[in-house]
Amino acid sequence: MTNGRLNPKVDEFLSKAKKWKEEFEKLRNIVLDCELTEDFKWMHPCYTFEEKNIVLIHGFKQYCALLFHKGALLQDAHGILIQQTENVQAARQIRFTNVQEIVEMEAILKAYIHEAIEVEKAGLEVNFKKNSEFNIPEELQNKFDEMPALKTAFEALTPGRQRAYILHFSQPKQSKTRESRVEKCMQQILNGKGLND
Repeated sequence: MTNGRLNPKVDEFLSKAKKWKEEFEKLRNIVLDCELTEDFKWMHPCYTFEEKNIVLIHGFKQYCALLFHKGALLQDAHGILIQQTENVQAARQIRFTNVQEIVEMEAILKAYIHEAIEVEKAGLEVNFKKNSEFNIPEELQNKFDEMPALKTAFEALTPGRQRAYILHFSQPKQSKTRESRVEKCMQQILNGKGLND
């Protein structure tokens, strides 16, 4: 494993990790073995293939996880992929509560990562269901087009939070005001927070 492929931001992230440090390091080694490029996005280690996001490592209170950006397209032969909430359309997680689980699943994880790379090579896309209950304001849609990460983060919010944002963004009569509202809230959406969190 060459150090040229290690991203200093991920080193820093790992050095600060209070919880799941060992797990993160093991996951990192497994992913890097799969020849992915190490990046740091949305404040987490993210691994890409030809600039396309494949997997992300993140931790929560009860578990840490390997998040497959297009997990919905994987075969999931072992039935281990978890949809975080019903609104998450593309991404799927594999969750762990200790490093031993990761070690035992190493071969499976690599197989899933390689499959995810193949999905990307084949140019497969997830067919997103439209949020038909409410119309996304044009200003927000424009930002989604510019920043796919924002769209991903927005779709990961609960329906109630999505609605609150959409109402908040739609209220002003002027497009300019709507746009500035969207811009003010972008970081909050990327952080997975609702309007009033």
